[in-house]
Amino acid sequence: MDRKKLIKLSGLNLGIAAANIITFSPGLIGLELFGVSALESALSITFIFLSGAGLTYGNYELLTGPKKVVQTNKIRTVEDYIEALNIHRGLKTFEKTVDLLLDQIERLQKKNKTIRDILLQIFSASEMSYKKFDEVIAEVENIFFMNIRSILNKLDAFDENDYNFVRKKYEEGAFSEELIKEKFKVFNEYINFVKAATENNEQILLKLDKLLLEISGLNSVESSQLEKMAGMIEIDNLIRQAKYYKN
Repeated sequence: MDRKKLIKLSGLNLGIAAANIITFSPGLIGLELFGVSALESALSITFIFLSGAGLTYGNYELLTGPKKVVQTNKIRTVEDYIEALNIHRGLKTFEKTVDLLLDQIERLQKKNKTIRDILLQIFSASEMSYKKFDEVIAEVENIFFMNIRSILNKLDAFDENDYNFVRKKYEEGAFSEELIKEKFKVFNEYINFVKAATENNEQILLKLDKLLLEISGLNSVESSQLEKMAGMIEIDNLIRQAKYYKN
């Protein structure tokens, strides 16, 4: 069970329990099931019925309700990507990878903010040199999140129930070796793609680290020198390669 669903379940059950304690505690509202009046008894029975119905329905919906799906073509903001990744935390096959991707997003934002802050100590925000640098960083962010979008598409398509079913039948010897081999080949393509795309994002973060190391030692720099910096050359190559594959 994913973390968000567990929190919701706990909140629902604790909330209903707290409401019952407040309603029936003598020192608080103090309703009694068989109270001094017909009205009190009716209110008590109604509250118990509603509590039971809420408990049953709420738990059923949270435990068996359909998994929320975020359409990747509607993802626009960093928060959208984080939400979409959190939805896939229930996939045990990719649980650690999803945690890593969320950590990568946090580190990307931190590094890019630091780079921009340092550049603003050298250039003003209106200078062409800063604007050019800012455009490059924005393009790197775009490539980074394109990788995550591709990962999300694979996570949406991956059927973990089928994957676990095949693994179980393999252990039981229910299918032929040839069929199992073909099945696992398909599943491994999903797993390897997600792993490779996640590693590509880690490479992007490494390039930003190198660039950050370079610019953190500068007091001033001419606009023409920016393109000659080793970190900028690596990032420019990354952007060109990404555009090539996109086309």
